Amino acid sequence: MPEVPVNTPAPSTHTQRRRDLLTLASACGVAWWLPRQAMAAQARPANAPPPPDTPAILASDTLHFPRDFGAHPAFRTEWWYITGQLQPAPQTGSSTTPSPSSPGYGFQITFFRTRVDAARHSTSAFATRQLVFAHAALTDLQQGRLLHDQRIGRAGFGLADAAEGDTQVQLRGWQLQRSGPPTHSRYTSRVAARDFSFDLAFTQTQPLLLQGEAGFSRKGPQPVNASHYYSQPHLAVQGRLQHQGRTLAVQGQAWLDHEWGESLLDPAAVGWDWVGMNLHDGSALTAFRLRRRDGSTLWAGGSLRRPGEAARAFQPDEVRFTPQRTWASPATAARYPVQWLLEVAGARYQVKARLDNQELDSRQSTGNVYWEGLSDLLDAQGRVIGQGYLEMTGYASPMSL
Repeated sequence: MPEVPVNTPAPSTHTQRRRDLLTLASACGVAWWLPRQAMAAQARPANAPPPPDTPAILASDTLHFPRDFGAHPAFRTEWWYITGQLQPAPQTGSSTTPSPSSPGYGFQITFFRTRVDAARHSTSAFATRQLVFAHAALTDLQQGRLLHDQRIGRAGFGLADAAEGDTQVQLRGWQLQRSGPPTHSRYTSRVAARDFSFDLAFTQTQPLLLQGEAGFSRKGPQPVNASHYYSQPHLAVQGRLQHQGRTLAVQGQAWLDHEWGESLLDPAAVGWDWVGMNLHDGSALTAFRLRRRDGSTLWAGGSLRRPGEAARAFQPDEVRFTPQRTWASPATAARYPVQWLLEVAGARYQVKARLDNQELDSRQSTGNVYWEGLSDLLDAQGRVIGQGYLEMTGYASPMSL
């Protein structure tokens, strides 16, 4: 058994984990043993209208910061996503700098918040009005494997919270918070997962990137299928990674997405393909498409921001994802395109996964299986010009939000 890092709680035994979950269930009033049941009571058809008092996501809305760094509990779905790559940091007093071509690590830290409609009219203090989920993953490129963990809890009772007014999300010891003026954000995150832990700081190096039309991001042919969405590309990362019984000082680069909305998916959409890439020249590239069941594109979008320039938002007909190579998951039999030809606004790129098996099974929390992994961006000549994350959902089963 690997050595347990100092100040990191030992992994729970089966008995202790069951006791923890039963305690959570009694406090939450939700079924811990099958989290999708916690969602079933508040689920509604994708094309059903939202509750009458739900605010709308409108293109005319202006985002305000730091307020919109925080949670938006009136909306059904919200997430804060940080993905990136890490390298060992130079040792103090050493003149040796780790090679940027060394394998290193990929990582994901994600917090989700969802509104529970079944409790909207309850007067009980114990009613479950908001649920918080969290995912964490580490891609160990040297060993060629993905490690991941997940959590679920109801907001309140000291177990979980997604604060309004600024980024401050926590779930049973895992946390993400922001500080500083809106133009100079600094995020910190601490996550103690089963097989690894992060203690990381993320420093803003570029202006905030508002996706779509000033933060209004269409997700389908109908304007109702939209979100408010902004990104923080090229975040500078420093901190510690605990893995396999040792603590490693690390540094790297990351990408943060924060998105919220009411009806993100069109009824015809079964999933999406998305990339967020930090280019070596300082550019930031986002591209996504929503897929129908037959694999065709229902909607597409994204943006490209070059250093010192305004972001250019892509129209749906300017984005094309073409699968080049697929990988079949031995766990779920889902087939994922792990290499893509990506065409955006006349430019051609290749997106290549650094490791094929970066599938995450989150059926014990959000109820979905998806692929999320560290990938390279190559230009038309085959040169690596950037790195970031590729996300693919709806391949194991239709995506549920």
